[in-house]
Order: sequence, then C-alpha cells, then structure tokens
Amino acid sequence: MALKLKKYSVLAGVLSASLLLGACSSDSTSGDKEGASKDDKVVIDIFQGKVEIADQLKALTDEYTKEHPDVTFNIETVGGGADGAAALKAKFASNKAPDIFTNDGDAQLLVWQDKLEDLSDQPWVADAFEGTLDGMTSDGKIYGMPLNMEGYGFAYNKELFEKAGITELPTTFSELEAAAKKLQDAGITPFSIGYGEWWVLANHGLNVPFAYQEDTDAFFTGLNDGSGKIEGNEFVSKYFDLIDLTIKYGNKNPLTTDYNTQVTLFATGEAAMTQQGNWIQPMLDKINPEIEVGFIPMPITDDAAQADKLMVDVPSNWVIHNGATDEEKEAAKDFLNWMVTSDAGKTAMTKEFKYIPAFKSVEASADDIGPLGADLLKYSQEGKTYSWQFMKYPDGAGQEFGAALQAYVGGQASKEDTMKAFDATWQKLKK
Repeated sequence: MALKLKKYSVLAGVLSASLLLGACSSDSTSGDKEGASKDDKVVIDIFQGKVEIADQLKALTDEYTKEHPDVTFNIETVGGGADGAAALKAKFASNKAPDIFTNDGDAQLLVWQDKLEDLSDQPWVADAFEGTLDGMTSDGKIYGMPLNMEGYGFAYNKELFEKAGITELPTTFSELEAAAKKLQDAGITPFSIGYGEWWVLANHGLNVPFAYQEDTDAFFTGLNDGSGKIEGNEFVSKYFDLIDLTIKYGNKNPLTTDYNTQVTLFATGEAAMTQQGNWIQPMLDKINPEIEVGFIPMPITDDAAQADKLMVDVPSNWVIHNGATDEEKEAAKDFLNWMVTSDAGKTAMTKEFKYIPAFKSVEASADDIGPLGADLLKYSQEGKTYSWQFMKYPDGAGQEFGAALQAYVGGQASKEDTMKAFDATWQKLKK
C-alpha cells in the first residue's frame, strides 16, 4: 500500500455540515478480565495513549455498560509516544493483546495491518468526512475509525500578551521573535517548552519544515529512493532557528521538562506560549478554567502566506484486534459505533473530550470544543492549514529524530550533524 497523500481541505466537510465545530503517564481503570468473565460478561480491553481523556473515557464506557450490562471494560492508558508503542508491542508479545487500541495510520497501518479487523462494513464509515479514512485504508479496506480532528501550533495566553503590549498576533518568525522580546521585557517567560518529550521536537516540530516543502510527496519520494536528502534542506535548517528561539526565551531545563510540566507551566500563567495542540484544552479547563487562550502558528520564515498556518489532521484511529473472540469483536464494534452515534457518545466526544468531530452527524459548537478548537476552525475556514507529514516517517524514525534533536538542544551535536543523523535514520529504517 502506498502511503496516503492527503489532498482534502482539512475540516472542509466540518464547515459544509455547519459544525461550529499526547501525553506522559500510565493509568488502568476498571475490572479484571478473568474475574469479569466468570460473571458471564464480555470484557473489552482498551489500550489508548491520551492521558488527557482517561477519566472521560472511563465515564463514557460506564454509560455504555448501563445500556449493555453484559459488557464491561478494562482501560489502560499509556502516553508518551514511544512508551505507549513499546507497551502495546509488549502486550502482543505476551499474548495479552487489547481488543481495542489506537493506530496513527499511514506508516503505522503498514506495521499493524495483519493484526487489525476489517471495519469497512461499519455504519460510521459513510458518516466520516471525506479524507478522514485515508490513513487507515489499504487495498480498499478500512481498518480504523478516526478519533477526531486535531491541530497544533503555539497556544498563547491572551492576558499575558496584552500585559506585554502585544497588540497584533505574530505570524512570521521575525514577529514571533519580537513578541518573545516584549514578553521577556515585561517580566514574562515567553515559552514553556517540553523538550524532554521526543515527539514535541521530532513529530510536531519537525513536521513544520516538512510541511513547508513545495511538493511534500516528491520530498518523501526522494528520501525513500535516495535521490533526496534532509541535510541542507532550506526549511529544515530554518527549523533549528525556531528551536533556538524557544530555548533562548523559554523555561529552564527544557530537556527535563515533560508534557505535564510543560502544559502546567502554561496553564498556571508562568509562561505565555507553549507548543501543543487543542488536546490540552481539558487540562487547561481543569487547572485554570479562567485562562483565555488561542493559537498562533509556528513560523520558520518571514513569508506570512507560508508561515501563518496551523497543523491540522486526524491524529489517531480506533482499531480492533482481529485475534479477539467473535463476542469481543462484536461488542467492540458496537461500542465504537455507539460512541459516534448515541447522544451520550456525541456529547462526551464534544463536551468532555473537547474533540473536533470527524463525522458529519456529530455536531459541536465553539463552546463545546473550547477556544483552541475554535481557533483551529477559524484557520481551517481560511484555508490556512498544513497536514501532518510525520505520519509518513518510517517506523521508529520519530524516536531517533527526537534523540538527535535532544542532543542538539543539549549542545552535544551541531545543526549539520543533526541533519546528517536524520538522513542516516531515514535510510536505515525505510522499507
């Protein structure tokens, strides 16, 4: 299967249907599969990586079991990207595979396809917005249900920007640098950066220069056939300038700052900006319900038409293990369908998860999804979005890119050495 080459206008379907619209810990909730089986219940094991919705997902499964008392759930949440991927592989290796888990699509679909149930005949397929199933489609079959639409950039604190006298939002690199100086002069830490997380640097960060390429399809083709290189690429080189800027004007000890600390520093007003996505909205609401936030881009050039865009895409998909029992597969399929068709499921997705829906029938307002989601909608309405190119990395490349970038942040490697490391990783891991 060729990796999908996204051509859809992100959230275009959301707009036409008049819809107004990763993390770092482990948690397990609910029951014991063996014990519950003794009570003649079908036990569904769910493995997922979004720490920020762990409580909300547990509440949603509880609602389902009220309507379906013959079904119970074990939920395990392991965030942090590589940690979650390693934990999932360990479960399969020890014959404790979950019934429902998540898959990012594209390259990850290729890795896991032989373990996934064909979901092409499910009712929600016809309700999905155009393009949202592309990353989980292979040989004409659909293997995953999109969780939602997500996007990211620099979340910013409106009150702190106003305090620093920033009256126009920065959209270019020079404007961002000027804003950072104003914030620092006002006694405000400009950036909360969590470079202890490899994916902040290597997936979400490095996606920016990859998305800037004039022809992203040709760029990745060149990397795969050896005719192209990352080293010396103009936009990748400029990405290091953005890293340098955030370090210069960021919190202390960025390499030991994890996701939770990064978001907490921002939520409590100790920093004015943070590189994250709308998935942090539930955390912000919990820590500081009064905070007023929005999104600005992560610019690496002074070309406003190029730089003033947010990164928006389908972040992950629910999949079902094809090795589960028939009863487990039937219950798992019913739960996923219920999640996007029932009133309880729709309400949870929008009002509790703060998700931008990937389905036409799931309506949500800006009040439901929060101000960060509303800004994603605004950028999408204006056609100012890039898709997530990091989904096309070879399996395992993101972690190695992250390690190389962390070495750069720590002063252990030059920009040139880091870009050479990117190329070496790609050539080593490409299929």
